[in-house]
Amino acid sequence: MSPVAVFTTYGIVDEQTRGHLPAAYVLALAVMMLTAHSYGRMVRAFPEAGSAYKYAQRAFGGHVGFLTGWALMLDYLFLPMISFLLAGIYLHAQFPAIPQQVWSIGLLLVVLVFNILGVKFLSRVTAVIMGATAVLLFLFILLAGTKTHASPGQMFDSFVPGAGQWTLLTGGAAILALGFLGFDAVSTLAEEAHNPRRTVPLGILLTTVIGGLLFVLVAWLGELVRPGGGADPDAAGTELMRSVGGAALGTAFTFIYVLNCFGSAMVSQASVARIIFSMGRDGVLPRRPFGKLHRRFRTPVGPLVVVSTVAVLSAVLSLDNAVVMVNFGALAAFSMVNLSVIKHYLYRRGRITLLSWLLDGLLPALGFLTTVWLWTSLTGVTFKVGLIWMAAGLVLLTVITRCFTRKPPELRMDESETDRKPDAEAGARTLGSTGAGLPAEDAPRVDRTGPLA
Repeated sequence: MSPVAVFTTYGIVDEQTRGHLPAAYVLALAVMMLTAHSYGRMVRAFPEAGSAYKYAQRAFGGHVGFLTGWALMLDYLFLPMISFLLAGIYLHAQFPAIPQQVWSIGLLLVVLVFNILGVKFLSRVTAVIMGATAVLLFLFILLAGTKTHASPGQMFDSFVPGAGQWTLLTGGAAILALGFLGFDAVSTLAEEAHNPRRTVPLGILLTTVIGGLLFVLVAWLGELVRPGGGADPDAAGTELMRSVGGAALGTAFTFIYVLNCFGSAMVSQASVARIIFSMGRDGVLPRRPFGKLHRRFRTPVGPLVVVSTVAVLSAVLSLDNAVVMVNFGALAAFSMVNLSVIKHYLYRRGRITLLSWLLDGLLPALGFLTTVWLWTSLTGVTFKVGLIWMAAGLVLLTVITRCFTRKPPELRMDESETDRKPDAEAGARTLGSTGAGLPAEDAPRVDRTGPLA
């Protein structure tokens, strides 16, 4: 959950909510906190490396778990594309003579080559990138406080939507859910944490709250400095930075943001390539070319090429359409986590206390309903693509289970389950925990977000 995530959809949602971006963030934060609570409850029940797929599998069985994991795959596949798209947008804003598509495709090819070669340097510079990002955001907050021109009576107008604007606010919050994707990844570290039943739920909740409050603060200051956003919604972050700190801060922002996009694209492309490789290795997808490693580089070239081919859409898709594609899969998976809490705690226990009804009944139910509320606020095109994707997953499940007469294979989407077969062992040593071609000790943790969240 990078601090610059707030600028990913800043202009789009600010325009959609008619200047009420902070209010939309507050709504999105409230919904994500309910889902974060449900993740914490499932970690208490299963203190092992987990995910929405794993929890749905535990609560509802392998078939529902498979489809939940398949929905998450849509999230994984589109995240690298968004990184390339955003990098292209901001580099084009800085260097208008070069088309956005050229920047996006160029970065895509660089990331593909680096992941095939198994370059290890990324994990070593991540801390430097995050440090520079934190300094940039601190300067923005400091300078924005001196640039506001709103009267005391207008300071909090962006938090109060007008009559008939709640629908716009809900649609904006559904898009802003992208900024929170990543808090769920804390659950994958349960096997490496001390006292995971206590520390992991707390980590999930704090990650969500601190990140959400930071997003609200930046959005609020942005509205005070530049009401109504800017001329170009896609590159509103650069325009806002220039308004606050001039051309120098705008250039620094572009450079740091593109570095975040590069890091996000590297890690997310490597992560989804590993998942596709695992699916090929375990028989969910054809072993050739998905379940094989390159003889020399020991990286999953086939899956990497597939992910890069999907990412070519960054040359033709708009940012708002790409963002909601990711949110379709993520919000669907979040809904299943909320339902998993209810199923596991309330339907499998004999004696249920009033506290359990609150923690494991009311709050997860509210989390489910509000997540579905945001989910249904996405655009019609998103639902068409998402439902086609889910239909493909259902067909695949029907085939591999021979019309549901066999148990579905497990999608190994967590970090702890790496190998079962000699061929897979070699791949696991090369792939590491999360990155294609990264040794386990050097590979970055599963991070599906980078600058996006």
